[in-house]
Amino acid sequence: MREKRGAFEGIEEEIEIVGVNSCGGCPGKKAVFRAQEMVRRGADTIAFASCISKGTPIGFPCPFAKKMQNAVQTVVGDNIRILEYTH
Repeated sequence: MREKRGAFEGIEEEIEIVGVNSCGGCPGKKAVFRAQEMVRRGADTIAFASCISKGTPIGFPCPFAKKMQNAVQTVVGDNIRILEYTH
């Protein structure tokens, strides 16, 4: 993130982490609530961990990734940027 690589490439403004959360376990049952809380605390971007969409180092991406990302986007609104992965 600091070097603005991966999903952060092309972001010109300063990046500050305001929170780090997990999805809450299958099927991403806490992702929406946690994203709302991060936005309430000042986040303008929600970055999903790469393991959700790309999988762990040995594969196995989350089968709920798209559904979870869409649910978060719907609740936080279009003014909040969603990054589907970090690296």
